[in-house]
Amino acid sequence: MMRRQRGLSQAQLAHPELSDSYVSLIESGKRTPTPGVLELLARKLDCSVTYLVNGVTTEQLSELELQVGYASLALENGEVTEARDRYAELLRDQSLSAVPSLKYRAEFGYALALEACGELEAAARQLVELQDLGEARGLESSSRIAIAIALCRTYRELGDLSESVNAGERALQQESVHGWTDDLVELGSTLLGAYYKRGDLMRGRQLASELLEIADRLGTPRSRVAAVWNAAFIADAVGQGDEAIALIERALAIHGETGDARNLARLRGAYAMLLIRNRPEDVEQIRQMLGKLQRDLAESAAGTIDVARCEVIIARIEVMIGDPAGAIARVRGAMTPLTGAPRNLLAEANMLLANAYLLRGESDEAAAELVSAADRLEKMQASRPAAEAWFGVAELQDRIGDSEASSESYRRALACAGL
Repeated sequence: MMRRQRGLSQAQLAHPELSDSYVSLIESGKRTPTPGVLELLARKLDCSVTYLVNGVTTEQLSELELQVGYASLALENGEVTEARDRYAELLRDQSLSAVPSLKYRAEFGYALALEACGELEAAARQLVELQDLGEARGLESSSRIAIAIALCRTYRELGDLSESVNAGERALQQESVHGWTDDLVELGSTLLGAYYKRGDLMRGRQLASELLEIADRLGTPRSRVAAVWNAAFIADAVGQGDEAIALIERALAIHGETGDARNLARLRGAYAMLLIRNRPEDVEQIRQMLGKLQRDLAESAAGTIDVARCEVIIARIEVMIGDPAGAIARVRGAMTPLTGAPRNLLAEANMLLANAYLLRGESDEAAAELVSAADRLEKMQASRPAAEAWFGVAELQDRIGDSEASSESYRRALACAGL
């Protein structure tokens, strides 16, 4: 404590302007000094108000703010590895604990950087820790919702759909009592994606309807895009492909005017996926859409996972139009730099490679990719996407004549579908 370091008693520090009992209450945390009192005490102790409040000098505080800013900028610019390393270094700095607001920004930024790097399990642990500490720290509602969105999304990408739904529903219930906001609609849309992946289409349709109504009531571009985005996939899942495409086109019309390049790229990727499923004959339109998607990604702050997803979608088109060599080169290039990528993305890449190798008549290489795909699918929770992936593996195993492996994959697909 600075008072003791200066060799002052409470009475000496207090007099003549303050009482020694008041100084005692401040030191014990039972009174919060006014700005005027802080300035008075800082003068008497020959230090800055910043140091008196936070225990760091003005210079140290400026440096910490600068470093947090650099890490945030790296993350925004898609330099995700640099952002992760900068945040990790900041969190090792003990002086950061003296500034709770900066420490929270660094902790949350680190979680987002881990997620962007594909280190999803580490990201989930960081977010859970932040969520547990949130109440004690008195975080604002917007910060609590931001953590919940990231946690719901991270669990969803990990394939832990039960935890994803629990995180989303719990936060939605707790925060919506204060009234709906853009943040909450985004949380609801993230949760909707988990219901879609889990195959819980009844709850998904109900939530999608609620979110669309709320977004129309709020009338903001952000809420409308968020609500429409995953509602389109729910519509697609219940066989309403034309409605799904109309919804995503509506989102594109809104987002194209107001959205950032990274989210616009993701939205175009979602549009391409719906077109592939519902209008595979429109190959040329899909290729044009993917060309726009690639340009958006190049101009945005997209991370390695987003880029890899785009490359996988494009590779699927290349398989459809009979260019297996192009698909193989694209998938290999996209997957090589990834570490800790979502298993569903890696399994999809293995299946694409298997399909491409079969088009080239290389059945041994295709079989090896299917073994890798199955290994990854075995570690995923039962869900609608997992069931679809197992069916895809089974069909490819049929094509290479491995009937025993195909039968097992069909069995696993039915189990994932709850049949």
